[in-house]
Amino acid sequence: MTRDSITLDSHAQVAAHWAASDLSAGDLSSREWNSAEAVEITRRWSGEDAPPERHTEARILWTEQALCIRFTCRQTEPLVASSTPVLDQKTLGLWNRDVCEIFVAPDPNAPQRYFEFEAAPTGEWVDLAINFDGDLRETDFEFQSGMTTAASLSDEQLVIAIRIPWSNSLPKPQKGDRWRVNLFRCVGT
Repeated sequence: MTRDSITLDSHAQVAAHWAASDLSAGDLSSREWNSAEAVEITRRWSGEDAPPERHTEARILWTEQALCIRFTCRQTEPLVASSTPVLDQKTLGLWNRDVCEIFVAPDPNAPQRYFEFEAAPTGEWVDLAINFDGDLRETDFEFQSGMTTAASLSDEQLVIAIRIPWSNSLPKPQKGDRWRVNLFRCVGT
């Protein structure tokens, strides 16, 4: 663990690196991303290997102002996306289309309380606060994180970024903090 990173707990571990400069969601090619550890997403939700054309790389940074995630996806299939995207409010049901997602549980003593953030290639987004007690999932559909998104599609590559500002719900971490996260990409039919 270095001074400038936090460790994100999951089955594997990844360090979210500190970026001295704040990033906007649109800073898809910022040099800051080169310092972030690449996390390869190569399995389906079931744990089975995904075909190589569905592999994705994620990188996570944190700044004084926000948590930033960038997904670089292989995109060889037609996009499953809205032809009339709504960008000024969250899009419920976005998870039924092509999206990149991060689930974050910042409190190690309450892993059942977490946040879901999704971004689509169209720029659509959704943010949810969730409490799951094992039998009942309570979802706060009114939760508003202030997240922003950006996306770029070229040739067979899709890049999607999410920026989530720190708040009372998602407080800025301290050196050494451990969070539970899950990174996911929904692609295709």
